[in-house]
Amino acid sequence: MTSNRNVQVHVAAAFALIAMPAVVGSFVLSELGSYAMILGLIALATMMLAGYGGIISLAQITVAGLAAYTVAILGENSTGVHGYGLPDWVNVPAALIVAVAFSTIVGAAAARTRGVYTIMITLAIAAAFFYFAMQNYSLFNGFSGYAGIRAPEFLATTEGPVRFYYLVLALAAAAYGIATYIADTPFGLAMQAIRDNEARARAVGFNVVAHKFALNAFVGLFSGIAGVLLVWFNGRISPGSIGVDTAIDILVITMIGGIRHPIGPFIGAVAFVLLKTFAIDLVGAERFNSLIAIVFLLIVFASPDGLVGLWRRIYVPRAAKG
Repeated sequence: MTSNRNVQVHVAAAFALIAMPAVVGSFVLSELGSYAMILGLIALATMMLAGYGGIISLAQITVAGLAAYTVAILGENSTGVHGYGLPDWVNVPAALIVAVAFSTIVGAAAARTRGVYTIMITLAIAAAFFYFAMQNYSLFNGFSGYAGIRAPEFLATTEGPVRFYYLVLALAAAAYGIATYIADTPFGLAMQAIRDNEARARAVGFNVVAHKFALNAFVGLFSGIAGVLLVWFNGRISPGSIGVDTAIDILVITMIGGIRHPIGPFIGAVAFVLLKTFAIDLVGAERFNSLIAIVFLLIVFASPDGLVGLWRRIYVPRAAKG
């Protein structure tokens, strides 16, 4: 019964998302559709590290930002700095390779740590990259970053927002499906064993460090894809897009949605973007972070597993009774 209801929920959600361009305007489609799913992809990488491996990382926005910078440097931009004009079929794979490599390096730096030490190391990496990008003009063009980055031609038409939405939706759906599938594979089960008891997992023969390397490399692909989509969405990339505050926002999105299921990051991203889009007019930009903190505390106090956990506590028992 529960399995059938899950299928029904997934089918209904898929139908609603596919039909969304027909019933909403371009603003809602872009800001609440495409942008939320891009943030959800980065949060999904964070969720997989935390939920599957017990690795709380604040560096996935840095991985996404590095991919975005790679696209800006190798492709075209309007700043007059770099912009080698390489086609997308060259610079996009290059950006993904850079993202996976950097995510693996981050994993190597944090592989032998746990808990707060992992958080501090990844936070330090995120902060170091932010300041390096802001102060380096020869490669990252400093504070200004890069602007005038063009999306592929098929996205630069009058149907561009709709096509871009469907592109993001397809990639987000694929990432969600892969993340869900991995949870029950031998690798996913091994990572969950490491999450629950690292010493015991090591005792039964798992190579803990190698598994953490592999997980960091894998989620780097999701963050890299999100970085490419983000730079196409904004048409620019600068240190302000990859700051420590943004890294914390990604963690908040992950926690609000829930770190035990791949749908959580996307739900958290929608909630975050809704608050950012509409509530900021009510409370003001200077009080927005306070509002997010209050919402975060209320959700976590009500359900440590975020909105997904709250849904399961309220809806699933009622569905079972019905």
